[in-house]
Amino acid sequence: MKIAIIGVGNLGYSIALGILSQKKEINCKSLYLTKRNTDSLAHLEKVSTVRLTNDNKRAVKYSDVVIVAVLPAQLKEVLQEIKEVINPKKHTIISVATGRTIEEIESVLGNDVSILRCMPNTAIAVGQSMTCISANKKGEKNIYIAKTVFNALGQTLNIEENLMQAATVICASGIAFWMRLIRATTQGAIQLGFHSEDAQKLSMQTCLGAASLLIDSQSHPEQEIDKVTTPSGCTIEGLNEMEHQGLSSSLIKGLVTSYEKISEI
Repeated sequence: MKIAIIGVGNLGYSIALGILSQKKEINCKSLYLTKRNTDSLAHLEKVSTVRLTNDNKRAVKYSDVVIVAVLPAQLKEVLQEIKEVINPKKHTIISVATGRTIEEIESVLGNDVSILRCMPNTAIAVGQSMTCISANKKGEKNIYIAKTVFNALGQTLNIEENLMQAATVICASGIAFWMRLIRATTQGAIQLGFHSEDAQKLSMQTCLGAASLLIDSQSHPEQEIDKVTTPSGCTIEGLNEMEHQGLSSSLIKGLVTSYEKISEI
């Protein structure tokens, strides 16, 4: 598989790191990375499969999978730029541009091109992304390509495109929400007497453990909560106080507010 990432900003860079860490599983023969100024990517040149360029057309020409990771406002301009070198029989276009629909991409490239819309998150850099995928009619037969790439970098879920905005909030913005929860837990641990470094370690590992329990057991969160709450115990006392202060309500309101904002954008 010959891959190009057009626009290596934060997300594009995370995808690149993920691909390089799993290049055997993905069978990545070459990875073109494009950016207006490639100086910040110079450290990746030591990897034999990596090619750096500020020429988007060149990157597309020598690749068969094109991951477009530019800012939403730049997407149409970039698609217009690379349109002439896209071969519908060869190329699969994967857009990770927030809020830009498959229909918008088709309006530039045409519906005879295999187009997939994917929403990963920055945990892709460590192989733990949750990536949602949707495709146009031509792209449906090539969903396996996106799955090959993104399953090696976490997990994937095929969804209807009308759910992509919500998926962006849950998965992409969700990284920030979970980081804030870890931060709050860390602050609480410091208040209870731990040094900051130890407090963060406790918070991070406990968060990872909670998620791992649910993944491995396939159980409901409340089932796992029941295992650590005893009558008149400290855990239920703390949970009830958090709920009195609006923990669940605040999280849900935050998700809805983010969804309303992304819908405006």
